[in-house]
Amino acid sequence: MAGWSATGLRWEGVPFATFYRELIEPAVAPAEPVTHLGFGGLDGYRSFVTIEDALAADVLLADHLAGRPLDSDHGAPLRLVSPSQYGYISTKHLCLIEVRSAPPAKTFGRTPLIQAHPRARVWEEERHRYLPAWSLRSFYRMLVPPFMLLSARGSREDGDGDE
Repeated sequence: MAGWSATGLRWEGVPFATFYRELIEPAVAPAEPVTHLGFGGLDGYRSFVTIEDALAADVLLADHLAGRPLDSDHGAPLRLVSPSQYGYISTKHLCLIEVRSAPPAKTFGRTPLIQAHPRARVWEEERHRYLPAWSLRSFYRMLVPPFMLLSARGSREDGDGDE
């Protein structure tokens, strides 16, 4: 869970709700209530979201960024993009969609101090499963300047910066 954000990105692809309604929903047993979806990447990364969050209007199965096909750094060949949630939900290199009738028993995090919030909504500052947003806000805001500095330095070293 990094302390930086990228804004103004123009992702292109298929709305996840359309994909779900046309391909997944017809294949699910009607008696089994779908409450969560799991998303897996080729790199082994997995994220889990509520069905409500997955079907939000802004969730996309993206294959293009800024008019160009995704490259491996941005999650090629396919990436789940959920702009209303923190970035760890937006699974890169998407290769698996898992339908669940209950939340996963264990999600991101190895210790009680590092436990991702199950919904991860940005506007609610849902960063941690157990701790309230106000308790983490100062800590996360302290991390933003160093991450911005490191990100800017990396861009200049890659030849993408202004210098």
